[in-house]
Parts: sequence; C-alpha cells; structure tokens
Amino acid sequence: MSHFNDHLDDIVRQLQTGYQSSDLFFTRDGLERPNRNAIIQILNDFRQLLFPGYFGDEKPTRTSAPYFAGHMLTRIYEELCPQIELALAYREGGRTKSITLRAEEAASELLMELPRIQKLLLIDVEAALNGDPAAGSREQVIFSYPGLNAIFVHRIAHELYLRDIPYIPRIMSEYVHGLTGIDINSGATIGEYFFIDHGTGVVIGETTTIGNNVKIYQGVTLGALSTRAGLKLAGKKRHPTIEDDVTIYSNVSILGGQTVIGKGCTIGGNAFITSSIPPFSRVSVKNPELTVDDFGEKAYEASGNQQ
Repeated sequence: MSHFNDHLDDIVRQLQTGYQSSDLFFTRDGLERPNRNAIIQILNDFRQLLFPGYFGDEKPTRTSAPYFAGHMLTRIYEELCPQIELALAYREGGRTKSITLRAEEAASELLMELPRIQKLLLIDVEAALNGDPAAGSREQVIFSYPGLNAIFVHRIAHELYLRDIPYIPRIMSEYVHGLTGIDINSGATIGEYFFIDHGTGVVIGETTTIGNNVKIYQGVTLGALSTRAGLKLAGKKRHPTIEDDVTIYSNVSILGGQTVIGKGCTIGGNAFITSSIPPFSRVSVKNPELTVDDFGEKAYEASGNQQ
C-alpha cells in the first residue's frame, strides 16, 4: 500500500494532464450525456411490454393487461423523454424549448409504433420456429434466442434512428451486440419474417437493406467495401441490398453499396461477394481438396494415442 501512496500524486497529475488534453472527458457546461444504464432499463421495459409474462417481475393476466400496458407505456415515456432531450441538447449545444418538444414528439411517435413492432416481432418468432428444427416452441424462441433479442432491440433503435436521435440508438445496438455477438447498426432497414440462426459474428451495416423472409447464419457480414474515407461516406449507400426470400449461410461476406442479392438466392458458406447476384441464383464456393492419408494401426499405436 505504501508503494502506491508514494506514486499517488504523480498518477493523479498524469491523469489530469490526460483529462486536459482532450475535450472528450467530463460534460460540457450545463450539459449531460444520455445515461447508458437508464437506456438499458428502457430497453428492458420495452421487452417486458412487448412480451408480457416473459421478462420482469410483473406477470399480467388477460384481465389486467390493459392496466399493465398503460402503466408500462407511461413509465417508458417518462423515462425516454429526458434521455432523448439530453441526447439532442448535448449534440446541439444546449437545451431549448424546441428540443424538449422534439424529444416528446420522438418518444410519442416511437410508442405509437409499438403495436406494429410487436406484430413484426411475432412474425420474426414464426421465422425462427419454422427455420430452426431445434427451436422447440415459440416460448423458447422468445425466452432464449439471441437472434430475436438482437432483432427486438434493432426494431426499437431503428425508429429512433429514423427520427435523427443521436447516441441512444447506438447505445442500444451496442448493448445487445455485447450480449449476443450480433452487430446490427440501427440504420439498417430490415423487413418482416427475419431470422438470424446462431448469430455469433453477424454484422449488418448502417445502410443495409434486407427484404422479407431472409435467413442468415453465424459469421455473416453485410458490410462496406472500404472505410478509409471515414466520415466522407456518411449518409451514402455503403452496404448491400438483400432482396426477399434469400438464405445466406455461415461466414459469408457481402460488401458494397451497389451489391444486390436478388430475390430467392441461396448463398453458400464462406463466399466473398462484391458484385450483384441475379435473382434465383445459388452461389457456392468449391470445396477445398482434402488429402486423407492412411496413418495405419501400428503407427497409431506407436504414437501413444491409444488408451
């Protein structure tokens, strides 16, 4: 402990130098950033509201459902408005009456979209049930499937993205990315009946467009060809378009804003695609040639591998 005490003042001075070298630390005068923990709690409340009886401590019945929904909607609105206001004020340099009204409007519009979002999510549940023989039941999909969790968060975050709310959509998407290993940028447009099987390592970029009845497996990247231009490419179509009824198997990379995977295509595993594929095509990578040598029983025994 004494060794630490001998160096404490020096460590503090060095950290202070680091603090003063950048305007990234602390908050601007009179401004706060959105609270990440509060946003995560809002997501949990959304999930509890959209899938009543599955998450959280409250177990509403059909009789109490209207009261439960009203209570949850009010709570979410009261939690969400201040966070949106903080995000807008921080980006724009100060709170104004206009920002308060914009925050209230964005929160209200998102809540009004919830019935539609719930319908989409229930269709996504069906996609998982029909797309995975191991699913077992709708209940199991809702409780445990990481793909559904990632899609749920995306469908919420996307509505805030569309309303030009900063910080919060990315906080939401990166939170569920950490939980599931599935990275869906909140800007991506995703149709109905969408299923991510397994999910680990899936990346879906900001300007990706995905149609209806699309199924993708683990390790799929729907990405950009190059990020060297950085912010100069912001707002431009950088990621592919996946049309309806497409299946993309594991470890496929599909890159580029001009790349379109046509309706009804099946993309085999490990493909690397940077140009469009016509509708109703099958894409496959030739299997690498395998060499099988006869090791021989005596050599096996001599190696000491036998029990």
